[in-house]
Amino acid sequence: MNDTNYEETLNRVIEKALAAGATSADASMDRSRGVDVTVREGKLETIERDESTGVSLRCFVGQRQAHVSGSDLSADGLEALVDRCVSMAKIAPEDQYAGIAAPEELARDLPEIELWGDDPVEPEVLEAEAIEAEAAARAVPGIKDVPGSGSSWSAGEVWLAASNGFRAHKSSSLSGVGLSAIAERDGVMERDYESYTSRRRIDRPTPAEIGRVAGERTIARLGAQKIDSQKAAVFYDKRVSASLIGAFIGAISGAAIARGTSFLKDKLGEQVFANGIELIDDPFRAFGMGSRRFDGEGRPVQVTKIVEDGRLTTWLLNGPSARQLGLKPNGFASPGFGDPPGISVSNMHMPAGSQSPEELISSVGKCLQVTEMFGPSINPNTGDYSVGVSGVWHDGEGNSFPVSEITVADNLIEMFKRLVPASDLEFRNRTNTPGLLVEGMTIAGR
Repeated sequence: MNDTNYEETLNRVIEKALAAGATSADASMDRSRGVDVTVREGKLETIERDESTGVSLRCFVGQRQAHVSGSDLSADGLEALVDRCVSMAKIAPEDQYAGIAAPEELARDLPEIELWGDDPVEPEVLEAEAIEAEAAARAVPGIKDVPGSGSSWSAGEVWLAASNGFRAHKSSSLSGVGLSAIAERDGVMERDYESYTSRRRIDRPTPAEIGRVAGERTIARLGAQKIDSQKAAVFYDKRVSASLIGAFIGAISGAAIARGTSFLKDKLGEQVFANGIELIDDPFRAFGMGSRRFDGEGRPVQVTKIVEDGRLTTWLLNGPSARQLGLKPNGFASPGFGDPPGISVSNMHMPAGSQSPEELISSVGKCLQVTEMFGPSINPNTGDYSVGVSGVWHDGEGNSFPVSEITVADNLIEMFKRLVPASDLEFRNRTNTPGLLVEGMTIAGR
């Protein structure tokens, strides 16, 4: 099926939904393909190929909505999909805030953004990358085993349509290498990993570098100790620091604000970080993992300073949350079109600070450097926060050693005010932050 057939088929789905009694509708059709290769002990273990197509449809009957999805793209299959969706919408409960974007709200003159990285990568190339990564990890002194090493390539296309006139098509590709390693000392085994996904293979470290990092991280965990409970500085490695900003993003979601279940619900326009701190959302970044030309409801997107000089400037709104709050949507709907939209950023980052992680850690005396986190707990109403961690303890006298079985706790409102970014920002995910230092946290050890 060529591109024109997908587009025409999607148009017919919308037309059939309206003819069947829907007052409005939106839909998507997607096609994906990929190859995933794993190796073990230098030999090919598995090759998995995946090719799939699907369709999703959301129908409204007044303020009642329903959504269904399927993979049968035959004429009979699509007819049944439409009938089922409209029938479900007719008996669904009313939602006064639901609805698609008005035609005048839609994005126009969509910009071009480079999201296609590599053309299909042959399995032999992926196998060689996985073998190279595994060999580099095994070459790290002390590594006992590498349970598996993998390399993959995938691509996807999606066609979007809605009864308000919106039409769009987008395509993208991804490549990734990842592996874990195992080491043992005194009968205690430790495991760690490294993985790196990018749109273009040239933008990521070599497979050998990825394998070496996995091995060195694993060795660094050996001999982990416990430390006494105390208050001290905590430095979140850039590997885990984005989780703090993720908690912030969740708290300024329009849905959370509308429900009144956010510890930041009274902070709009106020100082929430230290002076100079910014959070920037850039949907137009070339080859960005979250780049988009429009939001999940077809509305325009723009570069937004969500936090400027420490001050919270906006909520993140989609159509339903904006209607509930009596505000205008501002381009933060996550993909809908066939499904009710959620709320998400695109490419979010916090600009780097002026000091390296090492400089920040050495400046505060005793410091817990967090490299892994387990099961964070956040009270959405108060911001009270705790999480199990492992990492490295710096005693302030030039000594350091690995630690585990530790819990750190504080209140996120207060943590954000004390947060200091390091200089090691790297763009590799949807949310990118440098390492983050927070002084005066409660550390529960032995």
